[in-house]
Amino acid sequence: MASGMFRAATQSSRALRSAAAAPTVRTLLSSTTSRSARAVLQRTLRPTLTASFHTTPLRFTSEVESNPMKETPVITPDNITVGGKTYPSDKFTNVTPTILEKTTRQLHLIPKHPIAIIKDLIASGFPGFKHYDTFPPVVTTKENFDDLCFSDDHPGRAVTDTYYLNEKTMLRTHTSAHQLQVMTESDKILVTADVYRRDEIDASHYPVFHQMEGAQLFDVKTAVDVIRKEIAQSTSAASGSVHTTDTTLITPENPKQDCHDEAAMLATADHLKHSLNMMVRKLFSHEKDLQVRWIDAQFPFTSPSWEMEILYQGKWLEVLGCGVIRQDILNNAGKPDKIGWAFGLGLERLALVLFGIPDIRLFWSKDERFLRQFEPGTIQKFKPFSKYPACIKDISFWSNDQFHENNFCEIVRDVAGDIVEDVQLIDEFTHPKTKKRSMCYRINYRSMDRNVTNDEINVLQEKLRDEVVNRMKVELR
Repeated sequence: MASGMFRAATQSSRALRSAAAAPTVRTLLSSTTSRSARAVLQRTLRPTLTASFHTTPLRFTSEVESNPMKETPVITPDNITVGGKTYPSDKFTNVTPTILEKTTRQLHLIPKHPIAIIKDLIASGFPGFKHYDTFPPVVTTKENFDDLCFSDDHPGRAVTDTYYLNEKTMLRTHTSAHQLQVMTESDKILVTADVYRRDEIDASHYPVFHQMEGAQLFDVKTAVDVIRKEIAQSTSAASGSVHTTDTTLITPENPKQDCHDEAAMLATADHLKHSLNMMVRKLFSHEKDLQVRWIDAQFPFTSPSWEMEILYQGKWLEVLGCGVIRQDILNNAGKPDKIGWAFGLGLERLALVLFGIPDIRLFWSKDERFLRQFEPGTIQKFKPFSKYPACIKDISFWSNDQFHENNFCEIVRDVAGDIVEDVQLIDEFTHPKTKKRSMCYRINYRSMDRNVTNDEINVLQEKLRDEVVNRMKVELR
């Protein structure tokens, strides 16, 4: 299944944190760790440990017991506790307090939040589907990669791309990590969840985002007749038009699976595209003549595979990825007599466009001026409530062979959180004699809800410079 590779492609800014921000976490460190060991720990994997979870509000015991994901995550030198469960750390551990704090937010379960509004609108277009949206984000590498036919050298497994609790446990990078579990329970499924990937910093990228995926399975022997009937009934009940351009072909590069009957595969593909055309017709109901085009694609767990784009405000917008599910995945789910389709999409991408939200950080805002603008079941354009000035700082250094931009961005997030609007590489060159590579990054500090002062940003910038040297072993220029 699907949305992990169907990457269709995010809290108000944090102020400088007080020393008393997270006394529980700090006490755990000071009572179990020597000064030198504590310094190493904070310098490497958990640099902001003493000030990381201050935004989590106090909750009554009954609320925490009913939803373990609302419990404040805790890191000690040897363990990570998240969602009420404790995991041992090891050399693979790279998840930070800044990221773990996000696991408590569950934006897709807040009815008036744009992410939840989009989720519910999509789900309403798939009546009879079983919808899962409360899976905890911690999964095994087997669930996230192995069960989905990811190769051992797939880049998604790299520690520069993925948040690991330990070698065998991670924060899911896609909702497909729950595939085998849900496929054994139903032939019509939707899964929505928060997913985590180490990424660049700008107005459209965030290390936590939300995916939604769906799948429908058919009995191989009756698939053609059942699908024809379903499409006919759905077409007669549909309202509005969708102008579709589909020049995709079944080719050796995007092949039919050898085990599939051609008629059943083609019928499954038709049902998939028809279902998704109807879904976007509902989402973009304000577009009188919606234009959709289908493009050939490649994903590890579907074949053939496609991407959908829509023409929106004069530009083609990538919406989702989809395809006919790999049969070995269905076999592993105990469904060898089934054939089916799957799709996956990013909710933030759709919400940014439909609600007119200019910065992905706004989704994480706790500012009522943002949250009170939206109502369930309705798409209404966001009204900006502030635009505070930026404070721009540069950092230059001689790089090394271990440098990776995602690691650098992770340090920026640890130090400054959501007060950073974007990070851009503005200059690089290689010294002709030493062959050392120089890199200069520009960091745009801008709060979404207050003015920031040059003095406070200077403090953050100095801390960032120290952390980059200590953790990446680069030489400042």
